[in-house]
Amino acid sequence: MDKLLDYINLNKGEDDKYKVLENVKANISFRGSNLWILACAIVIASIGLNVNSAAVIIGAMLISPLMGPIIGAGFGLGIFDFDLLKRSLKNLLVATLVGLLVSAIYFFISPFKETQPELLSRTAPNIYDILIAFSGGVVGAIAITRVEKGNPIPGVAIATALMPPLCTAGYGLAIGSMKFFFGAIYLYSINCVFICISTFFIVTYLKYPKKKQLDERSEKKVRYIITSLITILILPSIYFAYQLFEQKNYQHQIDVFIEKEFSDKGIAILYKKTKFNENPKKLELGFLSTKFSEAQIKNYNSKLKQYAVTNTKLVVIQDTTDLKSSILNEIKYNKSVLSEKDVTILNLKKQIAADRYDNAGLLAEIQILFPEIENLAVSNHTFNENTDSIRILPIVVYKSKVALKDENRDKLNQWLQQRLAKKEIELYQQPNKVVAQKKTTKKQKK
Repeated sequence: MDKLLDYINLNKGEDDKYKVLENVKANISFRGSNLWILACAIVIASIGLNVNSAAVIIGAMLISPLMGPIIGAGFGLGIFDFDLLKRSLKNLLVATLVGLLVSAIYFFISPFKETQPELLSRTAPNIYDILIAFSGGVVGAIAITRVEKGNPIPGVAIATALMPPLCTAGYGLAIGSMKFFFGAIYLYSINCVFICISTFFIVTYLKYPKKKQLDERSEKKVRYIITSLITILILPSIYFAYQLFEQKNYQHQIDVFIEKEFSDKGIAILYKKTKFNENPKKLELGFLSTKFSEAQIKNYNSKLKQYAVTNTKLVVIQDTTDLKSSILNEIKYNKSVLSEKDVTILNLKKQIAADRYDNAGLLAEIQILFPEIENLAVSNHTFNENTDSIRILPIVVYKSKVALKDENRDKLNQWLQQRLAKKEIELYQQPNKVVAQKKTTKKQKK
């Protein structure tokens, strides 16, 4: 048992308590160089969020001095040094206001105001963010109290991510979105409060000397304030975590439905969008070539319940104009995170657009070589062979005064392959009804 306790003993390698307190007090102030460093870090983080660059955001978190006053507040609370607590909170407020101002100005003047995924990920905190903030705060507090500081502090700065939500709140102010502002400020508050509280626990555990001895009633009041603050912050995050769980489970069931009913049957899906927050929820699907009747769509809607997908309406987008608009909007929204599937869709769209043929122009050229041809039509046909891949083949139908000889037909086929830049085409002659009728009349006379 003693060996086990020796392994988890935090007093080993601990630095002098008074020296640690002096270092903490020295890092809480936001004047001079610290203020300039903070402003520059805010600009760097804002640029990273603006261009969706994780590397730039991480760099900003590493140079940010925001951890100083938060750790100071935790120490002030732990040793009942209320002057240190007030100074830390005052400096944290100054740093927060500066961060909001600088990021809001940047995003206001920036020509790029699209909502990037890095911004979106900082607007809906949940219970996991609390666990990260608390664990990061514990690591940070332990590292500060060591003789050998090591490298946990940079890792804590990255894991707890104080800068990105603060900049995202500034983005919300710049574009006038209170949803973005309050979501990001909530995440920022979670990080600040739980780093502070975890620091308080470590300071209390290590028995740092109290600056002021409080009576039992005052200590209960401090514990009551901490408990209330934790409860106020943790309840909304539990709700958001539950929402996240429900959304992930719902999306999984949607994926199972799509795979079983469409993908496994060789029906290629061109567009997919789930609207989870609507009532009823919506599943929008667009298909590459398959068309569905109203009865089929109704049948698929009834099948959703078999996959535990409730309160959901399946909407099949069959109008090509609407489908094109939906795809373009989706690509614009997610342009920074194009997946392999999105790239394939774009290539298919370009290919389909390039495969439209000028029948009148082709006929004029062909009649120079084959005057007996009266009319011609070329169109692409799509073949699906029970896979997600498709085969596009040009079909050529021509009308001729007289039947082409085999050698002329071969020449026409080769000319079309060269002219259309296709390795393979299908060539058909349209039956001449008048000729066929005359042949029948002659046979009857005989």
